[in-house]
Amino acid sequence: MKKSGAHMNRLVIKIGTSVLLDEKKRISTGRIGDIARQVRKVKEKGIDVIIVSSGAIGCGMETIGLVRKPKEIAKRQALASIGQVLLMKMYRENFEKKGMKVGQILLTHEDIKNRTRCLNLTNTLDTLLKMDIVPVINENDALSFTEIKFGDNDNLSALIAQIATADLLLILSDVEGLFDRDPNRYSDAKMIPVVHRIDEEIEGTAAQSASEKSVGGMVSKLEAAKKAGLYGIPTRVVLGGSKDVILRVVDGREVGTLFLPGRKLARRKWWTAFAFKPKGVIVIDEGAERAVVENGKSLLPSGVVRTDGHFTSGDCVEMKSVSGTVVARGIANYSSSEMDRIKGLKSLDIEKELGYKYTEEVVHRDNMVVI
Repeated sequence: MKKSGAHMNRLVIKIGTSVLLDEKKRISTGRIGDIARQVRKVKEKGIDVIIVSSGAIGCGMETIGLVRKPKEIAKRQALASIGQVLLMKMYRENFEKKGMKVGQILLTHEDIKNRTRCLNLTNTLDTLLKMDIVPVINENDALSFTEIKFGDNDNLSALIAQIATADLLLILSDVEGLFDRDPNRYSDAKMIPVVHRIDEEIEGTAAQSASEKSVGGMVSKLEAAKKAGLYGIPTRVVLGGSKDVILRVVDGREVGTLFLPGRKLARRKWWTAFAFKPKGVIVIDEGAERAVVENGKSLLPSGVVRTDGHFTSGDCVEMKSVSGTVVARGIANYSSSEMDRIKGLKSLDIEKELGYKYTEEVVHRDNMVVI
């Protein structure tokens, strides 16, 4: 596992808004300057650095004197538009002081799931790095809406780590790492230095340790770590404001919580699981759950209990147990309306019910990933 600078070629750093704030809760040029100082030293070790940064809405609020973030989406998008200019100005000025140049990339989820756009993104990243430019990536909040948002920059950073084939995803946060229980409520809470597998117990621990300052808290960081881990990329969550934290991580120091990668999915299956947003849900019975999870089988119509949401053939869907647990993601061979008609039937009876049959499986195992 690649942990030290001697064995690392590419590093993705996710910087949360809280990491950039000063004591007065304003975006701090000094904080960005300190990050630039550390990035310069990392690059001197021959390591490529890609930054995924939050902070645009916060900068917009500061620019026009707002204290509270508005609830209206249109106003938030306007603030992001205003703030992106200031945020990138701060990155450009501070990185130039350290002899580096930055390039901005704004993304929505549409850019990731579209293969042509994603290929263009990969080529742009590679070209910027070859030109010795530090890419600074943000979600395009000025244009994003629910259907095309990543949800938070933790998840965006995991996607970027995969696209860039990074050796490590480093998440700078306002917490030291993952604790066994909420450190804000329990003085004897202990930090977990290494997580070998993200299971239900770990997810439950994260739910209790949510940060008040970040969009997704620790839960979204676990989601990011799981996504990166399934492509063989470790994730480390650290306190972003601690002294020289980026340099200590690159030097192989045990800082924060390290999430080790698990089984590595093939690129196509990883893409199925995470690059596409699920359009709906297929609830499956216990027999189908065993077949899918334990035996690696395709999902047949006989195992379908019901569908939730509207989706068409070719859309990404989640498969849930009757109890509501997500067990897999995959590409649907039939629409939700078609599936509602053939649920519980044997594959031989699909054509009798619909008048046609695309395939015997409603989701084929080659287009499915067990979560």
